[in-house]
Parts: sequence; structure tokens; C-alpha cells
Amino acid sequence: MLRTKLDTASLDELATGVAELDADGRVAYANPAFIEHTGYGLSRLLGQTLEVLKPEGGRLQAMVLRLRAEHGTLGLPGVAVCATPGNEVRLDFSFTPSENGVWIETHPAGTATGATRVSESLRGFAHEIRNPLAAISGAAQLLEQRAGAAGPRELAHLIRDEAARLATLAERLLGERHAMATRAVNVHAMLERAAELLQAERGDVAIVRDYDPSLPAWHGDPDRLLQAILNLIRNAVQANATRIVLRSRAEAGWRDAHGQRVPALRIEVEDDGGGVPNAIAATLFEPMVSGRADGTGLGLALAREIAREHGGELALQRRPSGSCFMLLLPRHRRPGETHE
Repeated sequence: MLRTKLDTASLDELATGVAELDADGRVAYANPAFIEHTGYGLSRLLGQTLEVLKPEGGRLQAMVLRLRAEHGTLGLPGVAVCATPGNEVRLDFSFTPSENGVWIETHPAGTATGATRVSESLRGFAHEIRNPLAAISGAAQLLEQRAGAAGPRELAHLIRDEAARLATLAERLLGERHAMATRAVNVHAMLERAAELLQAERGDVAIVRDYDPSLPAWHGDPDRLLQAILNLIRNAVQANATRIVLRSRAEAGWRDAHGQRVPALRIEVEDDGGGVPNAIAATLFEPMVSGRADGTGLGLALAREIAREHGGELALQRRPSGSCFMLLLPRHRRPGETHE
């Protein structure tokens, strides 16, 4: 397996646990953080399948086999790992296919390391943007009042609404993050809102709609959902996409943190852009990781944080060209409703 000394040195410095499986599904590399998280020394890992990680190694190996069939990033939260009796830990695992095999990423369960780093970065940003947003909102209101034609009025109204939405998000970032304003959300109306905003910004990008009209309402925070969708769309635009597909589907195979199968919604943002560089595939959703020299690396990290706030997940499904990001959101039961 080809890996340069520079690649290895970079991975060795990560706080995120990273391991690589070869084409046979056996451990070919593990960084110090992965060894620390699992408690298994490198000599116990190399050449072994993930079944070596007792007592739930079978679940991990099954996920590797599933990944080969589905070809997308998969997550498995709260997996018990016990290298020595009495020292059990629980880890969140994610699996991403690579050219040579599979990348594995680990975080201590419940610590939300990436999410914490996102929140810390964004709190400072949120504090700084409040005053400019207030000025933008005031200017848009004046434009709306003075505009004669319907077109300019609608654009001014759009600016004012978006400034107000961003101001609300900024206040939430500065306040308590655990309180979400949840209600019934029409997912397709949310996708249309995102499409409208994209067209206002980039009229040269084609938008294709592929909706399942039978989907029920989803219960969650509409502002955060819209933010996650916009982040995925803008990520596609920054990857030089000229065509973006917005897709909605029911997801029957979603399993929650307890391993229970629950009904869910799947929102896909597919593009024909440059795709995800192999060099960042294993840490794609980490804050400050970007394939662009001028990128902040916060968009995908925040989108994943929003998905996880709702008990869901964000995953990458590779394509021969371009990318497809899947936002998986469990559909919570209403009174009297049962899972299929």
C-alpha cells in the first residue's frame, strides 16, 4: 500500500483516531490516536480484521462488508471496545472507502470532539457578524420600501429575511446550543427555499429536483436544517459544480444510536463538481479541513453537527465524477404511530 512519509506524519499528528484497512479488510495502518482510543497496540492491530476489537468487533466487521456494497461513508456510534478487562470504552466509528481499502475514523462516544471545535470557532464568528447583519437588514428594509418594481422588492425582501435568519442563528451560537426550535417541517419547501437562494446567488448553476412527493412532514429545527442544506449546496458550488440535484427519499434502513431500525428521511445533494480529494477523505467532516486553499473547512463540519443534533448523520457517497452528500434524519414517531 502506497503512503508517503508526509502522509503518515500528518495523520500521526491528528487527535482523531484514524486507521486504514487494506483490500482484504485488514488493518494496514493506525495512528497514535486510534491506538490510544481503542487501547490496542499497533502489534495487535496490524494484519487483523476489526473483529480483533472486542467485544463488538463483529459489528465493526459487518459495517466494513456493508460499506463495500453501498460505497458511501457510514457511521456506527457508541461501539464498546475493551482491550483489557475493566477498561471498556465506547467509541463512535465512521467508515469511508478509499482507493486501497477503507479509512476508519474514531472519536470517544459522547464527547463530540469535532462538534465542540466547530462551536468554539463559530461562537467568535457569530459575535463578529451581528452588527453587520443589523446594518444589512436595515438597508434591505429601506430598499424594499423604495423599490418600485416587483422584482427589486422581492430581492430586497429576500435579503432582509436571510439577514434576520442569520442573526437568529448567530444568537443561538452565542447562547445555549441544546435548545432547538422544533416543529413540523415540509422538507420539500425547505429544499425549494435553498434552491431559490442558490438561484439568487448563482443563476448559472442548473438545479434538478428529484423529490418523493409521498414523504411525510419531518419534525426538527427548520432554520438549522436549511443551514445544513445550504452548506451542502455551497460546498458543491465551491467544487465548481454546474449542475446540482436535490433529492428526497424515505430511508427504511437507518439505525439509530442504539442499533434500532427506525424510519428516516434521506436528503441528497448531488453535484458534477471536482469531487473530494483523496488526501482529505478520511477527515472530510472535521473542522478546518478543506480541499481548497481559501476554504475554512467549517461548512461540512457544521452540517454534520446539525444532522447529529437531530439524531441523524451526514455521509458522503462517492461518484465516478462529482460527489453526493446524504443527510439522514430519523423521523420521530407521533402519538399512536408505530415503526414498520
